[in-house]
Amino acid sequence: MLRLFHLQSFSAFCIFCLLVSGCSEKPTSLEEIKKRGEIRFAVRTGPASYYVDKDGENGLEFELATQFAGYLGVNLSLIIANNDAETKQLVKSDEADVAVGSIAQVKQPDSLLLYGPGYQWVTRQIIYRTSYWRPSSLADIHPDELHTVAGTVPPLVLNKLKKEVPSLAWNIHDDKENLDLLALVENGEILYAVAYSNDVILARESYPEIRPAFNLTEPEPLSWAIRYSEDRSLLNEIEKFHQNIADSGQLADLIERFYGPSGFFDYVDSRKFVDKYRKSLPALKAYFKRSAYEYSIDWRLLAALSYQESHWNKNARSHTGVRGLMMLTRTTAKQVGVKDRLDPKQSIEGGAKYLKSLIDRVPKRITEPDRTWLALAAYNVGFGHLEDARILTERDGGNPDLWEDVKQRLPLLSKSKWYKQTKHGYARGNEPVKFVRKIRKYYNVLVNLTQENTRPRAQLADSVSINSPVL
Repeated sequence: MLRLFHLQSFSAFCIFCLLVSGCSEKPTSLEEIKKRGEIRFAVRTGPASYYVDKDGENGLEFELATQFAGYLGVNLSLIIANNDAETKQLVKSDEADVAVGSIAQVKQPDSLLLYGPGYQWVTRQIIYRTSYWRPSSLADIHPDELHTVAGTVPPLVLNKLKKEVPSLAWNIHDDKENLDLLALVENGEILYAVAYSNDVILARESYPEIRPAFNLTEPEPLSWAIRYSEDRSLLNEIEKFHQNIADSGQLADLIERFYGPSGFFDYVDSRKFVDKYRKSLPALKAYFKRSAYEYSIDWRLLAALSYQESHWNKNARSHTGVRGLMMLTRTTAKQVGVKDRLDPKQSIEGGAKYLKSLIDRVPKRITEPDRTWLALAAYNVGFGHLEDARILTERDGGNPDLWEDVKQRLPLLSKSKWYKQTKHGYARGNEPVKFVRKIRKYYNVLVNLTQENTRPRAQLADSVSINSPVL
């Protein structure tokens, strides 16, 4: 009996020790995030990462971060940084869990960071203005003429380039974004800048004079970065998430959604738009903002629609008789209460009211941004023809609630085999596809040119000085 008692006591003691030991184990980074109920992402603003548009906060990186937070079942908390150097520093100091937005892996990555899987390939490029001389190599660039944002080019690469071109000096900006430097090149305030190729693709509609002179580095994969640790729980979930969205086609769809409108670069059109933005839009902006507020529409979307219709010419007239800034027909003008189609205030208000009515007619189950793109197509081709195209889309196995699917079937309305099956008959189905594509392009340009960050930026003490040459 005595021996049995000792064995039982010993067993109980062991269980107690195991329980105490288990309770004292430090939770994994993933467990801490789930306990906290939120994951903190550090992101820089820019067309390729994060911005604010008609739907609120947007951008490829923002969308990916939002989906990942949902994947983990926690809330998303964003910390806005000026540049890549700041996003990384926020992770290193444990103020953020993940750094996103053009974080490129390098052959010898920062020893304080771990990188997730690559999901886009980008190249660092030397950017110049078309009216200036195009350099063919770094040796062609005079000292202090080249500008870069802190973190865009890793110190390892900078030092390597410095050895290859000893005369090279860099102006490193810690208080600017890549888009800021592209604007300075566009305006002729600096000669050359380093930028990521994906930023250049999305910015060239806003800054049509910029061009890549040559590639500074080979293509590298963008990836998320977390603080280095032996604990790989968060990294494992990041890898699973990216594998899931790649396999399901979600990643490809997102890239098409954000980069699609920028795939049709037209220099003349972009140059003309930016000139009109500076000369014609200021006098009309108050009208767009007033009507946008009244009908809950982003004023930049109204302005983009108006530019596509009239190039912001209040006296515009088409061969079919539509007139004014929003190119309203007599029937539509009467419907929305516009008496003088050439009056800017009336025309813009009437166009906003009409667009709002179309948005409201789109089935409630359809979410943004598809809801708006479908409504814009109806603005051009008529709601009846849009519905015909949606029916054809469904019959053809597509999703009638997705603009990407409907726009593939709209051109069928000009072919007898198809329009004979519809209620409203023939329509120039290619026109609304071009119409929406151009409005999306102009809208993206206006978002870039008028961007106002709604979140506070991170304040970091150890920033890099401007005009610092590589040592």
